[in-house]
Amino acid sequence: MTTHPEAASLENLLHEERSFAPSPAFAAQANAQPSLYADAAADRLGFWADQARDLVSWHTPFTQTLDWTDAPVARWFADGTLNAAYNAVDRHVEAGRGDRVALHFEGEPGDTRTVTYADLQRDVARAANALAALGVAKGDRVVIYLPMLVESVVAMLACARIGAVHSVVFGGFSADALRSRIADAEAKLVITADGGYRRGAPSALKPAVDEALDGEGTDTVKHVLVVRRTGQDTAWTQGRDIWWDDALESADTFHEPVWVDAEHPLFILYTSGTTGKPKGILHTTGGYLTQCAYTHKYVFDLKDDDVYWCTADIGWVTGHSYVVYGPLANGATQVIYEGTPDTPHRGRWWELIEKYGVSILYTAPTAIRTCMKWGEDIPAGFDLSSLRVLGSVGEPINPEAWMWYRRVIGGDTAPIVDTWWQTETGAIMISPLPGVTATKPGSAQVPLPGIAADVVDDDARSVPDGGGGYLVLTEPWPSMLRGIWGDRQRYEDTYWSRWKGLYFAGDGAKKDDDGDVWLLGRVDDVMNVSGHRLSTTEIESALVSHDIVAEAAVVGANDDMTGQAVVAFVILRGEHADRAATPEGAAEVQQELRNHVAKEIGPIAKPKRILVVPELPKTRSGKIMRRLLRDVAENRAVGDATTLADASVMTLISDGLTATKSADD
Repeated sequence: MTTHPEAASLENLLHEERSFAPSPAFAAQANAQPSLYADAAADRLGFWADQARDLVSWHTPFTQTLDWTDAPVARWFADGTLNAAYNAVDRHVEAGRGDRVALHFEGEPGDTRTVTYADLQRDVARAANALAALGVAKGDRVVIYLPMLVESVVAMLACARIGAVHSVVFGGFSADALRSRIADAEAKLVITADGGYRRGAPSALKPAVDEALDGEGTDTVKHVLVVRRTGQDTAWTQGRDIWWDDALESADTFHEPVWVDAEHPLFILYTSGTTGKPKGILHTTGGYLTQCAYTHKYVFDLKDDDVYWCTADIGWVTGHSYVVYGPLANGATQVIYEGTPDTPHRGRWWELIEKYGVSILYTAPTAIRTCMKWGEDIPAGFDLSSLRVLGSVGEPINPEAWMWYRRVIGGDTAPIVDTWWQTETGAIMISPLPGVTATKPGSAQVPLPGIAADVVDDDARSVPDGGGGYLVLTEPWPSMLRGIWGDRQRYEDTYWSRWKGLYFAGDGAKKDDDGDVWLLGRVDDVMNVSGHRLSTTEIESALVSHDIVAEAAVVGANDDMTGQAVVAFVILRGEHADRAATPEGAAEVQQELRNHVAKEIGPIAKPKRILVVPELPKTRSGKIMRRLLRDVAENRAVGDATTLADASVMTLISDGLTATKSADD
C-alpha cells in the first residue's frame, strides 16, 4: 500500500491521546444523536430527502432527490421550487416569530442596530423592489462589495428574493480583482458603500468600484447602489450611481418572492486568488440551503435561546453559509461585527460575547492563535460563561491552540467542533457532532452523517488507519458546487480528473490509529527535504506546541544541499517576546525550537532557519500568505502584497531575516 508522500511524513506524528467525551447532560439534550449516522448509512438519499423536507419550506414539493446522470454535475431536489430569502426570513414571520432578533449588529465605532425578523422582512422586500426597479431580474448577476453591515445581508437576500445571482467580493480585494470578477460574471449591478471602519478609521470602498468600472469588460454594469456608512466624500457618476437609502425609501415593503427551481443559481463566489482568470464557484438553491440548515443545526447544536456568532466576513463562503443562509434558515439570533478583534482594544470580541450573551462562537485558528499571543489575561477580564459550543474553520487547528481555545475561552467545558469544508463543498463536510463525538485536539475526525469521504493513496485505494494520503469525496452531496461559472471543462479538470468518480479536494490528510481524519493542508504546502516529504502543517503544529510560541508559519526554501530547507517564522507569546531581542537570545530561541521540532517529529523536520517576527503576513481574512514568506526565505524581491492587512509587515520580516544567521546543524 503506497502512502501519499506529500501528506504523510513521519509515522510518529498525530497520535493524539487527549480526548474529551461529551458530558451526560450535554449529550442528553443534544440535537445530534448517534442514530443520525445509522439513519444516513441505511438510506443516504432518503436521509437527505428527510432533511430537505424538515428544514426547508418548498413552494412546490420535490419528488426526486438526486439526479447524477450528468455527472459530475449533480441535480438535487430538482423538480421542487422554493425561494432562499423566503426560507431565511418570511416563514419565521408567518410562524409568529417576527419579533425575534435576527441580527445584533455592532459597528467598529460602537454603533449598534437590533434587527428583528420582521425588520429584516421589510428591508429585504424594499431592497428587492428597488433592484427590480433598476431592471435587475431573475438570472441577472449582482456584485456585492460591502463591509460587514446589516445592508450586506439584506443585499444578498434581496438578490435571492428576485432570483438574481449574487457574487460577493471581499472588501479587502483590489480594484483589479473586483474588475475581473465583475467582467467574468457579466454583472448588471454593483452594490457597495462609501466605506467602512477599520482599526479606528474610515476606509473607502467606492473608489475601488469606480476604478474597476473604468476597466475592460465591465460595460454590462448599469447602476451602482451605494450604502452611506462613513460619510466620506464620494465621487459620483450621475445616472449610474444611486444612494441605497434613496432607492429603498420609496420602495414598497411588500414583495412576492420569485419561486425558482431547486437548481436555480443562488450565487457565484470567486476563489481568493487575484491573478489569472478568476474561478467562479457556482452554487444553486435547494441542495445548498438544505445542507447549510442541516449542518448549522446539528454541528452547532442550535437551540431556540442560543445567541450565535460566526466571525467570518460575508466575502467568504463561511459568511455565506454560516452568517446568512444557514443561521437565518434556522431562525437563529446572531451577532455580526464590522471590525477587527483588536479595535478599540484586544478584548473586543470577548466584550461582545459578554454583552450579547453569545453561546456559540465560530471562528478561525488564525484568530485563536492571535489571541493566544496577546495573552489569556485579556479574555479572563470578561464573562464568557454563556459560551457552550465553540467552532473552528478555515485551516487545520494546532492541537495546542485547540486546547487553549477549550480551556481559556470555553472554560474547559464547551465542546469544540473543528470543521473541514471548502468554498466548493458549500457547507461543512467533516466535523465532530457535539453531544455524540468524543472530541480530539486538532482533528476534524469523521464525515458528517450523509457525507461520504475517504483518504486514499495514489491509486485511489483507501489508506489504512495510521496512513496518509489525499482527502476525497466519494459520493455527491447536496451543497456541492455545480461547476465553475461558464467553464464546465475547467470544473471537470480541476476537481474530477485525478481519479474517475472521485472529487479531489486538494487537501492532504491522514487517518490516525482510531480512523479519525487529520487535515494536513493543501498538498502543495509541502517540502521535499533530502527526499523526505514534509507537511508545513505538521511542523507548524510542533512549533506551536512549545510553550513560548503563539503562532508559526513554515515554508520550504530552495537549498543546494537538501533540495529544500525548512524555514520557520514564529511569533513568541507576549511574556517571552523579549527573549529574542538580542542576537544571542535569538540564537538560543532558535536552537531551543529546532530541538523541540526534532523531539516532536524527528531530526529531518528541524527547521534550518527560524526567524522570530512580530507579525505574519496575513490577508484581511486572516490567511497567512506563505508565498511572500517563501520570497523572503529565498532572498527574492517580495511579490505583490496589496491584499495584506498590513503590508509593512513584510519590511519588518525582510529586515529581520537579513540580520539573522542560520543556526548550525
